[in-house]
Amino acid sequence: MIEISFVLGLIILLFSVVIHEIAHGSIAYSLGDETAKNEGRLSLNPIVHLDPLGSILIPLVLALSSSPVFFGWAKPVPVNFLNLKDKWGELKVSIAGPAVNFFLALVFCTLIRFSLFPELSSVFATIAIINIGLTLFNLIPIFPLDGSHILINLLPDSFIEFKKFMISYGAYILIFVLFVFPGTGWLSGLMDIVFRFLVGM
Repeated sequence: MIEISFVLGLIILLFSVVIHEIAHGSIAYSLGDETAKNEGRLSLNPIVHLDPLGSILIPLVLALSSSPVFFGWAKPVPVNFLNLKDKWGELKVSIAGPAVNFFLALVFCTLIRFSLFPELSSVFATIAIINIGLTLFNLIPIFPLDGSHILINLLPDSFIEFKKFMISYGAYILIFVLFVFPGTGWLSGLMDIVFRFLVGM
């Protein structure tokens, strides 16, 4: 029997990754790229953002295996960086997703910290922790995560070979880091530290 907490966590995760992707698309749209808008990807309708692997299968496997970390992803919002009317457009688009997740975490941690709506504190904690996890996970500087795009845009042109290497092999490196060594324990520990800090514990 599927627990209510799992269903709640999956719903929160789904909408959190949807908001994450909408943030990317919205910033791109504000900077001149209409790709996401034209493909209907600025919608809050989760169906248009669902990724069978990242939105359903991975969260389900993590939950059933009692993993200390619960995360997933939606289909990446399409962005044509050549349309951006800003020198730092790609960097801004990349930062937008993790930034909106951190903002959500901060809002709900603040509600917990000041005991607003205490009867909902467990729900607020779930929202905050999931969004902290999404923030930290997406800031890992390994392609194709947002952190890699941020790093690549900050590095000078002399790192061109490193950039090519990350784009070509980043996905394999990410799988190794997450599931081979050192696992996801470090991420859950960091999530707990950030959560406790934000709620003032």
